[in-house]
Amino acid sequence: MRDTEHEAGTGKRPLGVGMVGYAFMGAAHSQGWRTVGRVFDLPLRPVLSAVCGRDGGAVRAAADRLGWAAAETDWRALVARDDVDVVDICTPGDSHAEIAIAALDAGKHVLCEKPLANTVEEAEAMAEAAERARARGQVAMVGFNYRRVPALALARQMVADGRLGTLRHVRLTYLQDWLVNTEFPLTWRLRKDRAGSGALGDLGAHIVDLAQYLAGEPVTGVSALTETFVRERPLLEGASSGLTAEGGARRGTVTVDDAAVFTGRFPSGALAAFEATRFAAGRKNALRLELNGSEGSLAFDLERLNELSFHDHTEPATSSGFRRILVTEPGHPYLEAWWPPGHGLGYEHTFVHQARDLVHAIVEGGVAEPSFADGLGVQRVLAAVEESAAKNSVFTPIQHTPVPHTPVQV
Repeated sequence: MRDTEHEAGTGKRPLGVGMVGYAFMGAAHSQGWRTVGRVFDLPLRPVLSAVCGRDGGAVRAAADRLGWAAAETDWRALVARDDVDVVDICTPGDSHAEIAIAALDAGKHVLCEKPLANTVEEAEAMAEAAERARARGQVAMVGFNYRRVPALALARQMVADGRLGTLRHVRLTYLQDWLVNTEFPLTWRLRKDRAGSGALGDLGAHIVDLAQYLAGEPVTGVSALTETFVRERPLLEGASSGLTAEGGARRGTVTVDDAAVFTGRFPSGALAAFEATRFAAGRKNALRLELNGSEGSLAFDLERLNELSFHDHTEPATSSGFRRILVTEPGHPYLEAWWPPGHGLGYEHTFVHQARDLVHAIVEGGVAEPSFADGLGVQRVLAAVEESAAKNSVFTPIQHTPVPHTPVQV
């Protein structure tokens, strides 16, 4: 790449990043890209080359605020830039497939926000494009950032190491309350044509991914209920920001679910229970989970994200019980580069860790995790939930067909 003067000064080749979208997730991803090279000793030096949005004035202001060197108003122009090696997609789900496939076909690495797509068919096309790109040395990753919470990465290690024995139950809930107000306007997250689904895709995608990640196996069938509690809302008036917006006098129809509740099975015989809603008054970002096995249990609450609760059932009953693990030690996942023990991390750090893992995947080759194939697996579960709910909770099997393999070019 260019930027040879700075390259000579650091001894590291720059990695140009271009981001599409600059709202809530765009700001979070920008934080990750700005920070990662200042915390971790990376093999490449991320450079925030350009950000893209449709409103020229707004995207230029976002570029200045978030630290991007340039602004574009057409994502195709961003993909075509010589100083962009990675395309980071932070747009609503209806544009994920088109942008990601075009970027991969153009030889770029891709990071795409969750859920991977709005339909299984789109996700399959994206996974196939990622597999073709992998053969050319490119990587494609899905932005399931909660995998990068150190406590959850530690939980995965403990499950894989057999600390829980044989897994029996997995319970996950993701509860928020920003739609309890019936006058909250009809933003894109409440339109099926833009978001694909409601609480199911927005929150349920996270807990489905975590269930499969932590258990180390896919959900193979579900029985589900979904509901839309408020079916009309004020139309959006002006721009929205994050989870805040202003509505007008006219009203429109909500076309997504407000809540989803479903059970599932794993191939091993373990059972899973899921709940996702944006109508849990008083719950702001309450992602909670518990895993029960034959030899122990783990529990986690995102609103206390530096803590993991562990019960070792092999200990004598007179002294056993859940104990609190403060996940801030240098030996815990990702913590080697941060603060002294006891100094906790926050939500934004998951995006720093995401950027770190993507950079290493680009340099080391192989498959970046969570991969587009992982994202497709989640999409299949979400589709099965919708199908089951439409059929009055009929148990719906899920076929996790592998993505066709493309040999790596030598």
